Amino acid sequence: MSKMIEVEIDSVRVSLTNQQRIVILKEANKERYLPIWIGLYEAEAITIALQEIQVARPQTHDLLKTLIQSLNAKLLQVEIISLSDDVFYGNLVLEIMGEQRQVDCRPSDALALAARMQVPILVSEEVMQQAGITPEEDLTSSEMDEINQESLPELDEESLDVFEDFLKDMDVDDLSTDSDEDDEE
Repeated sequence: MSKMIEVEIDSVRVSLTNQQRIVILKEANKERYLPIWIGLYEAEAITIALQEIQVARPQTHDLLKTLIQSLNAKLLQVEIISLSDDVFYGNLVLEIMGEQRQVDCRPSDALALAARMQVPILVSEEVMQQAGITPEEDLTSSEMDEINQESLPELDEESLDVFEDFLKDMDVDDLSTDSDEDDEE
């Protein structure tokens, strides 16, 4: 089995382009993120758990939590183990009567359950390499100065003369808009 990396749920977001939901997982000790597209109802279930919103009746993931607890089982962790054809695959890792069992599930359901039961979320290194995102590091001020010097054109007196002539010839009284003239009538 590949190396597993601990992550936390950073946020649940809405795509501006198509209104789909995305859960963003953040690596525990690094600035590396894993975006996973999820369904509307799963996004709502995760958000409810993260914000500790009380609902009148138990949702499906609340039912699963109660079922696991009533069977004297323990959810040890949830895992996102692979990515194939743009589909993520996950597991619930349960301990039942001292024996560890893995149960196949959708990562969105695993995350909703992990948020309710506050258990670790692990992602395989292979999945992070395939789909993880590392933001660009901030540039130092000396690097920014270097970039600015390279990208700015040289300005000489002759280049600025055009603007100077324009400003000299401008009549401030002529700056009224058509709407100002309409108001006077």
